[in-house]
Amino acid sequence: MSRIVVLAAGNDARGDDGIGPSLAARLSALELPGVTVIDAFQFQVENALDLDGADAVLFIDAHLSQIEDVMLAPVAPAAAVAVQSHALSPAEVLRVREQIGAALPPSWLLSVRGEDFSLGAALSAAGAQRLEVAWRALRGWLAERLGGVN
Repeated sequence: MSRIVVLAAGNDARGDDGIGPSLAARLSALELPGVTVIDAFQFQVENALDLDGADAVLFIDAHLSQIEDVMLAPVAPAAAVAVQSHALSPAEVLRVREQIGAALPPSWLLSVRGEDFSLGAALSAAGAQRLEVAWRALRGWLAERLGGVN
């Protein structure tokens, strides 16, 4: 059986930044064997260790500067990691993993365009629509790796 790790970043108290946690909650509710879901405010150095034994990894995050509504694409390690202890990109998490000599599982980023990340904001109407598109993309990605998702 494949072991899939899904890492979702975001904050549901910040409007469309809550898209990642919403997708993580939906996925967790399915209780799929072999799928580990990690929901965090941001990707961090320690997430490099969460990928141990994974056959595939999916990072999920919302972005204000993205042009596409929903984008699902492979992600490779970054050339370097910014000198900081928090808020890494998925590529930087993979770079940290490379730096510690750990195996790199095939990795993807499911990125969703957000409209408003204000503290206390609700999910925007556009964000809610993109959430549904992202949910279909997530389920399709999982079905390719697990042979079907209910």
